[in-house]
Amino acid sequence: MSDQPTSSNRGPRKPGKPHRRPKKDPVRILAFQALRAVDERDAYANLVLPPLLRKAREKEGPDKFDGRDAALATELVYGTLRRQGTYDAIVAACIDRPLREVDPPVLDVLNLGVHQLLGTRIPTHAAVSASVELARVVLGDGRAKFVNAVLRKVSQHDLDAWLEKVAPPYDEDPEDHLAVVHSHPRWVVSALWDSLGGGRAGIEDLLEADNERPEVTLVARPGRTTAEAVLQEVGEESGLPGRWSPYAVRLAEGGEPGAFDIVRTGRAGVQDEGSQLVAIALANAPVEGRDEKWLDGCAGPGGKAAMLAGLASQRGATLLASEKQPHRAGLVAKALRGNPGPYQVIAADGTRPPWAPGTFDRILMDVPCTGLGALRRRPEARWRRRPEDLDGFGPLQRSLLRTALESVRVGGVVGYATCSPHMAETRAVVDDVMKSFDGAELIDARPLLEGVPALGDGPDVQLWPHLHGTDAMYLALIRRTA
Repeated sequence: MSDQPTSSNRGPRKPGKPHRRPKKDPVRILAFQALRAVDERDAYANLVLPPLLRKAREKEGPDKFDGRDAALATELVYGTLRRQGTYDAIVAACIDRPLREVDPPVLDVLNLGVHQLLGTRIPTHAAVSASVELARVVLGDGRAKFVNAVLRKVSQHDLDAWLEKVAPPYDEDPEDHLAVVHSHPRWVVSALWDSLGGGRAGIEDLLEADNERPEVTLVARPGRTTAEAVLQEVGEESGLPGRWSPYAVRLAEGGEPGAFDIVRTGRAGVQDEGSQLVAIALANAPVEGRDEKWLDGCAGPGGKAAMLAGLASQRGATLLASEKQPHRAGLVAKALRGNPGPYQVIAADGTRPPWAPGTFDRILMDVPCTGLGALRRRPEARWRRRPEDLDGFGPLQRSLLRTALESVRVGGVVGYATCSPHMAETRAVVDDVMKSFDGAELIDARPLLEGVPALGDGPDVQLWPHLHGTDAMYLALIRRTA
């Protein structure tokens, strides 16, 4: 027999440890795949994760990929995304090259490892070894050695000690200190601080709230069910009444909305309580004269439209739900299916409306925005957005509000809403349009959010995660007077 190595005979093995295949950990591989989708495809974690979890259950089987596996995968993905800025600063302190020179897949594995070390109760040895095994599977042995070396450096200190090392002192640079400690881009810290006002305590509470896992809140769609019926189906152990909205039910941690028939059939849906309050306030705002025709001018994906349609039907009014993007208009139609009263869904551009001026009695214009008010739910948005995005949204927001004021009749009311607290998307838009539109006045929105505290000086309203437990929704109510 020849001594020459062949495909099955590579010659004598060198002394040392025997070759071992890396262990495939389905939970951490899934988390890595989700992070790669967020980075490579600008995907949102809340849209990417559910299908990955379903696929994992089908592949691994329900006994092998149980609820604990899904919970760990979800924590790894969302925790890593929320704390990405902090973890990047820590990794940068542990390597001898600029962070931008680290390949993104390697950085994802590193940040997943750092989160396990500094942001969970996973034991140090388990966090390091599991991360190195993941690196061997998805990156190869060479890069796994790099991951191992970096994570061993990270494991030498806890999170507080690392923050002392990598964050500049607050007294020297308050915004940069908060950006590193609370993992937000500096420009976002600055914008939120301007909108919130006040001193250090308030902004720190807000940034901390952005990094907490939000509750899942259900809405009992008016005319189709009640909050009491939702609570009864969900059960006392899984559900709590909403804080502010009479239609809200809060799910206990880990609650899965799709597990309940009342959600699957569309009688209830998933909707943040702040979003519910905006729709309720518009529906309850006083109008002069008739109250028959309502419009949701930026209706996708349909949560507020479904609530407005139900409230309108209870008063004998009709809702027109308009959405520019046809696929989002389809989501609106799905949300409204089963509404007891008349409604219509159309795909139309709210800046060039197909309806006549002065047609509607109530209009909600929940305009496209940066989404800085929903960073709890979409943590990747904080890293994706840029200050220049405001320049793109501003003209559209002003145009939509101006069109809404033209489309409402004299004596009717327009609600201007955004899921952003940035002043450039809230009061600046309202002030600019009001200056150029003759015949409109602001209504005090605060009495229409009954029982909700800390609403500011008015007449507009800004909700906050740390004060109200909601997304940072903004609402201004405007009555047309001429």
